[in-house]
Amino acid sequence: MSQSQIKRHESLKRQAWVQYRSWSRVTSGVLLSVIGAVQYGTSKVFYKIVPHFDAQELRQYLHQVMATFSKAGKDVVMVVDRSGIHRAHKLDTTLDHYDGKLRFHMLPAHCGHHLNPIEGFWRVMKDYIGAGRCFANLHLLYHRTRQVLMAHQERPIYEFHW
Repeated sequence: MSQSQIKRHESLKRQAWVQYRSWSRVTSGVLLSVIGAVQYGTSKVFYKIVPHFDAQELRQYLHQVMATFSKAGKDVVMVVDRSGIHRAHKLDTTLDHYDGKLRFHMLPAHCGHHLNPIEGFWRVMKDYIGAGRCFANLHLLYHRTRQVLMAHQERPIYEFHW
């Protein structure tokens, strides 16, 4: 298959999924996106389950994270990859609002996932959710994902140490 055929095939797959980007579809188990960050030292994961990961959802997530850390008076540095969502101009006002208290540390292009602590958590979480399991439908997968995320807060499945 040529490169242009692969791109066209991937484009068609993305278009087919557009219809599922609504909360009613998510809660019935059709699509699941999780935004998250792991806190250095504590391994606590701050997460949000969203219908579709986009800049607007990331903005709301950043406000939630800052509400948590503003009480402690700590600055927040988020390690992020160079995806378009992390570089979206829609985030400019949010980052300006938290100027000096929140900043993104962009990873170098093509550096792999080993430099971003949340990537290790996602890998372990996927193993906990799906290893040796077959789900009858995506609704059960959604509930298992929530179960693993909530259990991690009580007893971490992944501990990050710098």
